[in-house]
Amino acid sequence: MKNKYYRKIGISLGLIFVLANIVAFSHAYKFTHFSENDLKKTSKDLTFTEKVKIMVFGINNPRPKTNSFPIQNYETFTVDSNVKLECWKIEIEDSKGTVILFHGYGGEKSSLLDKSELFNELGFTTILVDFSGSGGSEGNQTTIGFNEGLQVKDVYKKILANDENNIYLFGTSMGAVAIMKAVNDGEVSPNGLILECPFGTMYETVKSRFEILNVPSFPMAELLMFWGGIQNGFWAFNHNPKEYAKKIETPVLLMYGAQDEKVSLSEIDEIFNNLKGEKELKTYPQSGHENYLIKYKKEWKSDVETFLTKK
Repeated sequence: MKNKYYRKIGISLGLIFVLANIVAFSHAYKFTHFSENDLKKTSKDLTFTEKVKIMVFGINNPRPKTNSFPIQNYETFTVDSNVKLECWKIEIEDSKGTVILFHGYGGEKSSLLDKSELFNELGFTTILVDFSGSGGSEGNQTTIGFNEGLQVKDVYKKILANDENNIYLFGTSMGAVAIMKAVNDGEVSPNGLILECPFGTMYETVKSRFEILNVPSFPMAELLMFWGGIQNGFWAFNHNPKEYAKKIETPVLLMYGAQDEKVSLSEIDEIFNNLKGEKELKTYPQSGHENYLIKYKKEWKSDVETFLTKK
C-alpha cells in the first residue's frame, strides 16, 4: 500500500513539474515574441476556456506599431544589425551634438517623440531607434536588452561613422539596460549616458512581476528565466546591469521614479554605486515606472540640460 501511495505522489509531482515547465515555456515565449494580432480582449470579453488558455499558454503581446510621427522635418534610415533597424533623424541647425534615443519594452520610436522634442529645444539633433520586433524594424523578438545591446552598438557606430560628434545615448527601462550592455561589451564610448530606471538584473525584474501580483515567484520566475534564455539564445541569469555598470566610465545621469513597482531603489543604488565615472542620480518622488514627463517635465528638462552642458 505504501509503495502505491508513494508512486502516486511521485507521479503527481512529476505531472506538476511537467505542467509548470509547459506553462513557463509558453509564457516566456509570449513575453519575448510579439504577435501580429492587434486585437486585445478585456477579461469581460473572455470565455472561461479562453481564460484557462491564457493562464496556461500566456497572452499574445501585439507587435508595437508606430502610432505617431514627428511634426518636424525628419529623415528615415536603416541600420544593419542582427536585424535591420529603422530610425528617424531630426536634425537641428547649428546642432550642439546628437542624442540617440532607445525605447523600453513594448514601446517603439514614436513613444520617444516628446523627449526628442525637448532635446531638440536644447539644441541637439536626435536619432530615434526602433529595436527589433518594434515599429519599422524587422523581426518579432525582444530579449529585454540583451541582443538589443548589439543593436545599440551598431546604431552608435553608424552615427559615429557619419562624422557626428558630441554623441549622447538616452534609454528608458529596457533601452537603458541595452545601452549599459553595449558599453559593457565595448566599442561604445559616447560623451554621456542618460539612463531611466534600468533594472538591476533580469532575475529581479522577472521576480518583481510576480510580487506586483502578490504571487509567489518561486519556482516560476526561475523557470521563466531558464526557458526564456534557451528560446532566445542566451543565459538570462547573467543578464546583469549591476555588473555592466562596473565597466561604465562614461559620465552618467541616472533617473528614477520613487514609486516604481518594477525596479527597486536598492537596484538603482547598486547600479549607481558601481558606475566608475562621473555620475549623478535624480529621483522623481511621485513617478513610478512611467514617462517622467507626465509629472516632472520641467524638472526633467532642467536635469538633462544641466547634464548636457557640463564641460
